[in-house]
Amino acid sequence: MVDIAIIGGGASGLVAAIHLARQGKEVVILERNPRIGKKILATGNGRCNYTNVDLVYEDYNHPTFVQDVFQQFSGQDTLSFFEDLGIVPKVEKAGKTYPYSEQASSIVDVLLYEIEQLGVKVLIDTLITDVKKKTFFELYSNQKLIIQAKKVLLATGGKAMPQSGSDGIGYHIAKSFGHTIEPLFPTIGKVVLDFPYLKHLDGLKLETQVDLVVDNEIIQSEFGDTLFTSYGISGPTILDCSRKVGVALQEKKTCHFEVALVNHLDKNTLYQRFMNRSQIAIDQALIGLIHKRLIPVVLGLSGIEPKNLFIQNIPPQKITQLIQLLLKLELKITGLRGFEEAQATAGGISIHEIDSHTLESKKVPGLYFSGEVIDIDGRCGGFNLQWAWSSGIVAASAIARSLQ
Repeated sequence: MVDIAIIGGGASGLVAAIHLARQGKEVVILERNPRIGKKILATGNGRCNYTNVDLVYEDYNHPTFVQDVFQQFSGQDTLSFFEDLGIVPKVEKAGKTYPYSEQASSIVDVLLYEIEQLGVKVLIDTLITDVKKKTFFELYSNQKLIIQAKKVLLATGGKAMPQSGSDGIGYHIAKSFGHTIEPLFPTIGKVVLDFPYLKHLDGLKLETQVDLVVDNEIIQSEFGDTLFTSYGISGPTILDCSRKVGVALQEKKTCHFEVALVNHLDKNTLYQRFMNRSQIAIDQALIGLIHKRLIPVVLGLSGIEPKNLFIQNIPPQKITQLIQLLLKLELKITGLRGFEEAQATAGGISIHEIDSHTLESKKVPGLYFSGEVIDIDGRCGGFNLQWAWSSGIVAASAIARSLQ
C-alpha cells in the first residue's frame, strides 16, 4: 500500500514524482521499460527541445483547457525547475529551448538523480495492464496484483513512438473506468503524397512557403524547411501542419499542400524574365531559379517537351502554366505515416471528463491524468514536452493537497 502510484516513468510522471516526494509523500513509479525516461532521449533529435519560451495557449488543440494548467505551472516555471537541477537553457529561433549541453540525456540524468536523492521507489519492467478501484486502487500486471494505492496518476503517454513503450495501454485503463477516448491519430509526423516525382525528389530540402488547403480553403500556412521523401513530404513546415491534415483525413475531406518553389518573384516578374531570355532553352533558363532536380518536374507537369525547347517556340499558355507551378506546386495528400514515425499523439482521454484545475477524473475520485494520454497536443517545437511538465506538476500538486 502506497499513497500515490504513478503509472509511467516518462516526462510527466517523473516531474510529478519529484514534486510529490519533495512534499514528503510516499510515491512509487511503475514503468514498463527497463529504465525510466526512455522517450525523452529521442526528443529534439536527441537534443531535447524541452520547452518553448514563445508559448501561447493557441499552440494547443484545446487552448482554454491548457490555460488552466499553464497558469499554475508555466514555461518560466519549467526553466526554473530545470535550472535548479543544473540545466542551463539554450534558446534558439522560434523560442525553441534546449539544454546548453545539447544532449537529451542531460535532462534524463538530472531527473534520475533527483528521483534517487528523494528516495522515490521505481518498479521497472512492470507493465500495468488493469486498474480497479475498491476501497483503494488495485494495480494489476497480467491479472497479478502488483500494488495498492490511495491515489493513481495515469501518465502512460500516447501511441507515438511505440518503440519507447507507448502502445496506448493508458487508453485501455481509462476506458475501463468509463472515460471517453477521442479518436487517435499520429501528429507532428510525416505526410504521404500522391505525386509522380517523389523518387526523383527524394532528399531534396527547400526553405519555402507551404499552404495546407482543405476543401479548397487555405487553413494553415508555414514558412521554413520542407523535405521531399520517397513516400511524400516532411520537415518542420509539414510537421506543424500534420495535425490539421489528420483532422481533415478523419473527416474524409480533400486536402493538398501548395508549395512555393519560387518565393521572391511574382507572376509578372517571372513572365518578363522568360521573355527576356526567349532565345535560350527553357531548361537552361530555369537554372539558378530553382533546384536542378525540380527542373524536369515542373517542365513535365507543364507539358513542355522537349526539355531543351527554346522559350520563343513555347506556346504562351505553357509558359503561364509553368509560372503557376513555380509559384504554387500542388501536392495531393493521401495519408499520414504511422505512430512509429510521429512525435506525438492526437486524441486521447476527453478533456470534458477531466477537471482542468486538478487533472482529476470527473468520473473516478482519486484518479488523475497527465501528459500525452489526455486529448491535448501542441505544435512542433517543445510544446508537447511543456505540456508534460506542466500537467505532471499540476496533477501532483492536486494529489498532494488531497492527501493533507
